[in-house]
Amino acid sequence: MKNDFLKEKILRWFSNWAMLKPKLHFSDNREVFPKRREIWWASVGQNIGVEVNGKNSKFERPILIVKVFNADFVLAVSISSQEKEGKYYYAFKNPDGKKNVVVLSQIKSISSKRLVRKIGEIEATDFSKIVARLKDMI
Repeated sequence: MKNDFLKEKILRWFSNWAMLKPKLHFSDNREVFPKRREIWWASVGQNIGVEVNGKNSKFERPILIVKVFNADFVLAVSISSQEKEGKYYYAFKNPDGKKNVVVLSQIKSISSKRLVRKIGEIEATDFSKIVARLKDMI
């Protein structure tokens, strides 16, 4: 019974995400100009397995822009508010002074159409350490 309830809940999430994706795809998001080191709320979606999911009706989560390929396409890593340690995590303080963790293993390229709103910018020293850790990881 519990397993069926969970499957039904996940199916609803996938269905809701599937309905939101065309809206994002066809949006004219031309006021978005992401830059390296910026933290944004992004509609990352309902993902598969252990991939990091978004939250709320827009499937949002905070991300850090690592590289801007052009106005439409960026490389980003997910950010979590849960404290985690290990080689695939990097702890830092966000622009509000709260502790966050960059999840280095959740690096992905995304369309800038997924970017919802800018939160702020990460400190340059933290960003340099994150980029170095990503290079070592890859």
